[in-house]
Amino acid sequence: MTRANNAAMRDSRSMQHAEGPAAVLAIGTANPSGAVVPQDEFPDQFFRVTNSDHLTDLKEKLKRICHKTGIEKRHFHMTEEILRAHPEFLDRELPSLDARIDIVATAVPKLAESAAAKAIAEWGRPATDITHLIFSTYSGCRAPSADLQLASLLGLRPTVCRTILSLHGCYGGGRALHLAKELAENNRGARVLVACSEITLVCFYGPDGSNLVGHALFGDGAGAVIVGAGPLTGVERPLFEMVGATQTTIPGTEYALGMQVAGGGIDFHLAIQVPMLLGQNVERCLLDALRSALGDDVDVAWNDLFWAVHPGGRPILDNIEAVLKLEPGKLAASRHVLREYGNMSGATIVFVLDELRRRRDDEEGDHWPEWGVMLAFGPGITIETIVLHSTGYVHIDP
Repeated sequence: MTRANNAAMRDSRSMQHAEGPAAVLAIGTANPSGAVVPQDEFPDQFFRVTNSDHLTDLKEKLKRICHKTGIEKRHFHMTEEILRAHPEFLDRELPSLDARIDIVATAVPKLAESAAAKAIAEWGRPATDITHLIFSTYSGCRAPSADLQLASLLGLRPTVCRTILSLHGCYGGGRALHLAKELAENNRGARVLVACSEITLVCFYGPDGSNLVGHALFGDGAGAVIVGAGPLTGVERPLFEMVGATQTTIPGTEYALGMQVAGGGIDFHLAIQVPMLLGQNVERCLLDALRSALGDDVDVAWNDLFWAVHPGGRPILDNIEAVLKLEPGKLAASRHVLREYGNMSGATIVFVLDELRRRRDDEEGDHWPEWGVMLAFGPGITIETIVLHSTGYVHIDP
């Protein structure tokens, strides 16, 4: 190959890259219409529908846990009608995985469609302009999978590049956004639809004392984000630029948080040490991400940033707030989402971003930080960190 050919190839490759960082261009969220359960009513309802009212000690324990979660209500696809049709869901020793997957194989992409339709409407361009699709879920074990079904439901082009992220759990939304950033910045003109959809039916079973915390925390929901670099002037309105992103796994923590597909559904385990482990490692992850994005000499006070933190549970938010010495209200968006929806696994961070931009827009004219960070946590223990720049930044000198 000649030098001229080499130069032409380098120029061609450089032309494939977008100008500037990837940005969040639109957000949509959705919850199933099956049931909305107030948290203070959940223990009584849960023990009733699982025929477990005789387990009085466990019920009282679940009531105490629910009271401490900071959650007011959660949404579920699961209904009493579904449970009556599938009594095997109550006992995780009984084979029920096929029946669960049959239900969520349709419900998960349909829920994602509701969120994605909202994001596409806000975006203002036709769905056929989407070039890449990233779908994250733990609620599915089948191929072709939910990404293909969602592409069909939305009428995306047959040439759309699809990626499925399976069993990433609570950091799935962060991982999907991180990957979308890389795709958008390395493919000029790319528009990436990120969809996260979770339905807890796959891991539902009666109380046995081993996972009361999970029963008290998790709910169902879907979030969708459209990501692109080099937004079209007058057509697209960037909400947050994603300036840098890192992924960190805390060594030796595989035992602390995870999921296992079994004949009776998906078993979920959460160690009590998770909030402490996150608190011990979050500052290092933040510094690594900020230095990677803004340079080694970056000097930042944590209270000068805005925060989009996955609300994995109230102790996680409390620990991060304490370790970083954050002012009251810095994690308000995360606490609001936890209160209104519970932990929806990978979809939750999209709800937090949506709430954060809503609060920013409501406070237009007031001081809003120019820079912020997004944090998502999941099995590994894995921490996804994205440095955000507020494109709607308004600065007023005090």
